[in-house]
Amino acid sequence: MASDDENQQSPFAKPGFLISAVIVVLVVVAGVFLGIMNATRDEPESDAATPAPSSATPTPTTEPADMPSGDSVCNLAGESLSGTLATAPEATWEYQDTLAYPTSPEFGPAETDLDSVRYCFQRSPEGALFAAANAAVQSSGPASGSWISYFLSEKTVGRQELLTDIAPSTGTPPDMRLSIEGFKVLAYDGSSARIDLAARIAASGETSYMSTIYDLVWEDGDWKLLPQNSSNPLRFAQIPDLAGYVPWRG
Repeated sequence: MASDDENQQSPFAKPGFLISAVIVVLVVVAGVFLGIMNATRDEPESDAATPAPSSATPTPTTEPADMPSGDSVCNLAGESLSGTLATAPEATWEYQDTLAYPTSPEFGPAETDLDSVRYCFQRSPEGALFAAANAAVQSSGPASGSWISYFLSEKTVGRQELLTDIAPSTGTPPDMRLSIEGFKVLAYDGSSARIDLAARIAASGETSYMSTIYDLVWEDGDWKLLPQNSSNPLRFAQIPDLAGYVPWRG
């Protein structure tokens, strides 16, 4: 990941390009997370011990009764509590508007609810990767509000305030193209995962690369986002190239 000094010297850091591409992708692809910075920046410390429950979680189309928290929400098999990934898993790439996202009958998403929220990913390094890659796309579009209410961990500081402040995304600008190009599994132990996704962004005739880090926890039978840094919840950073990433694209 590029340092602040490297970003300042990068040819991608030109003001015009930042406006047309980087800021656009922050607003569109992860726009629903931008409220975290305002919703949690001034949050009293006492709120951290008692996060408010959400009443907006979508109802799954298939929900096992009395499900232990460690079991898959849709009984997806193949649990693995350790491991990493050095090669890209097989995937079928589908599209939401112009954005490609990976699917797999083995790794997920295995279910889609009535609000078009894709969910239920395997408890494995592959499942965490697929959850992060789908998150990069589901945060854009009219179902983004329902999706984030499902995907954001109940342990998130200021969760209810964040959900209240979020406005649904209007979708991807027609002149922008974003594609997942690679990944790193930074950590995985079955209970949590840290996935670094590299994306290629093209807008206004310019191209750049960005890194986004998803801090995931296994919660209620699926992978959920638990931000570790309220001032930069997805740790966005421009990167000069894809060196060090496992190639993965649709």
